[in-house]
Amino acid sequence: HSDRWASLIAPFPQEISLDHEYDLIFAILDNPWQMHLLESIKGWRDKSRYKACFIVEVWQPDLSNWRLLEEPFQNFDHIFLGVNHCTQQLTKLVDRPCTYLPLAVDTLRFCPYPEPIQRSIDVCNIGRRSPQIHEPLFKRSQEQNFFYYFDTIRKQKLEIENYLEHRCLLASLLQRSRYTINYFAKFNAPSETGGTEEIGSRFFESAAAGTVMIGMPPSGDTFPKYFDWTDAIVKVDFNRENIIDVIDNLDSQPERLAQISRNNIPNTLLKHDWVYRWRDILATFNLEVTPVMLEREQHLHQLAQRIQTETAIF
Repeated sequence: HSDRWASLIAPFPQEISLDHEYDLIFAILDNPWQMHLLESIKGWRDKSRYKACFIVEVWQPDLSNWRLLEEPFQNFDHIFLGVNHCTQQLTKLVDRPCTYLPLAVDTLRFCPYPEPIQRSIDVCNIGRRSPQIHEPLFKRSQEQNFFYYFDTIRKQKLEIENYLEHRCLLASLLQRSRYTINYFAKFNAPSETGGTEEIGSRFFESAAAGTVMIGMPPSGDTFPKYFDWTDAIVKVDFNRENIIDVIDNLDSQPERLAQISRNNIPNTLLKHDWVYRWRDILATFNLEVTPVMLEREQHLHQLAQRIQTETAIF
């Protein structure tokens, strides 16, 4: 029994009891191996009309892993995935409907309005990176008045002491960045992804903050579907093009840069806030949206309209 084995491998947190009946229990999981944690909630299967989960990452190699058993998925009426390539195959494997649910962002936290912030960071490169991009940017930062922000701790399992402070810091960095370097998810780890390309969270965060994104979006028609406005990303072949030349060329087009920033922020406010994903989830079960959701959507639309009529600071 998978639950019994899981409890032996990893201890459960303190048990919680549900005292009410719910329309929907919705679990958000980084990966399928976290499903056993739900067993710490006593009676969770019996206290709701519908049960669903959102799994942020499932890659093609995971589908052949012996740990990815069918049984845990039988607890759910619907499975949402943060990656697109695995939905059809997983549906067949677990005999449950699986739907692609794009990642999103708390757009109000990342939006640099109503008071635009001075963008004092020239380039922000967080997370995985390409040596062909990092090295010339670092060299310029040492030779010129050029602020290049990047991670300095690599290949270590780090713990975030306070997730809210972490998100606030990330938003603050991106709001102050002119350019961000963006790659498709796990671009340098094809053994983990099986060679598939997906939209990473940094695209949503960078666009919400109004940066000019430079980089490699995932191939296929998924990215153009969700980032369907002009210059959502300035595509660069990092194996052929010099990143310094790309930035110098963009810097010579200040009006274009201002327009990119002005486009990225309102489009993200209108399309990629988490409230829209929650609306899609509720619609799957024919559940009504809440007044708080409607208020947030109205606020997002009003803010987007205001930004579209003003000049973005870049």
